[in-house]
Amino acid sequence: MAIVTIVGRPNVGKSSLFNRLVGKRESIVDDVPGVTRDRIYGEVFLDDASFFVVDTGGLIVNDTHPLVESMNRQIQLAVEESDVVVLVIDGREGITWMDEDVAEMVRKSKKPVIVAVNKIDDTVHENMIFEAYNLGFENVTGLSASHNLNISELMDMIIKNLPDEKKAQREENEIGLAVIGRPNVGKSSFINKLTGQERSIVSDIPGTTRDSVDSIFLFKGNQFRIADTAGLRKRSKIKGDIEFYSQVRTLQAVSRSDVVVLVLDGTELVTDQDKKLAAQVMEKGKGLVILVNKWDLLPRVSELGDKIKTKVREELHFVAHAPLLFVSSKTGRGFDNVLNNVITVFENRKNRISTNVLNRLVRDILAFHKMPTDRRGRSLKIFYCSQTGTEPPSFVFFVNFPEIIDNAFNRFMEREIRKLDNYEGVPLKLFWRQKS
Repeated sequence: MAIVTIVGRPNVGKSSLFNRLVGKRESIVDDVPGVTRDRIYGEVFLDDASFFVVDTGGLIVNDTHPLVESMNRQIQLAVEESDVVVLVIDGREGITWMDEDVAEMVRKSKKPVIVAVNKIDDTVHENMIFEAYNLGFENVTGLSASHNLNISELMDMIIKNLPDEKKAQREENEIGLAVIGRPNVGKSSFINKLTGQERSIVSDIPGTTRDSVDSIFLFKGNQFRIADTAGLRKRSKIKGDIEFYSQVRTLQAVSRSDVVVLVLDGTELVTDQDKKLAAQVMEKGKGLVILVNKWDLLPRVSELGDKIKTKVREELHFVAHAPLLFVSSKTGRGFDNVLNNVITVFENRKNRISTNVLNRLVRDILAFHKMPTDRRGRSLKIFYCSQTGTEPPSFVFFVNFPEIIDNAFNRFMEREIRKLDNYEGVPLKLFWRQKS
């Protein structure tokens, strides 16, 4: 997925535009200049394109205040890392010297730039749209982020300027594999051992890997494209200018993968960040294999493996379907099973269950299981079910009252479907629709 970054001087409406593009309120919107200090990212999914959007703090190029210098440095990096830049100006105030400074900076990047003249709420300020062409950019559009005016035109311009991702498409039978995890859990060492090549820089310093480094290799007739990614930290701990985009690039790697390997540190096990990573993999419908690394550093205690497995399963109960393996990137222990499990999960994502088998399951559940009810005494009735897609496997249930469905019943149905085929390592998507 491409990266689109929103830049501009303070208080021109960047955060309001970000929230409008992403479709939910994630950035703090306030009339006080400079409210947005750090970068915030979201994802946009359209019928014909998808991309990350990054919101940045207000840029003041000539200010020497330490905080402003830090913000400017981060925004310069944001522009360098972007595929498309949206330069926002205030359509009510017109072009200022700060707008011109920002325009000069993004012009040097040689990236596609779209000028968004914001706060055009009426015809009185429409002339400012034509004035914006004086900044020297071809793509200019007037809009109102707060009133949702002309946002679709901006979207069209963004899509038109996105890079052609067809060039980066994998071979038809290639298995896309992303290796993710917190910093310093041993991802690069794992890939070096797996591929037999020193393709990633290995260091004890957290965050050594900055970019995703793709490696292509063969195993049992299968071609793998494996992406190593920089370790993720909590957003509050992202201090370096580079680490933020390492986080976004990790999400990019997950998006273009088929199977994700989540590496845990055997000496620390499951943290909140590990849980968030696993949840993101499930949300994107990717296959998952969990590795407990650094097995060689653990004490040789009886039944230690069983205790660790129990703890990991308890902490990551929502991905209980994922294979759990123990490895040591240093000694190579456990590596024989890693790719075998990845191949199995890759194939499991393609599994399809016939409509007859699914509806036989529905009949059995209706006959022997108590259906959920609501406060009004209405009882759920399932009319029929069908599988609508694979990778990930997706199922649609047609019912009388979809609003009756709760998480417990949804999980119950998922467990029943998993009994019908091998879905190890694969998330299932269940949709409930009202029968018209």
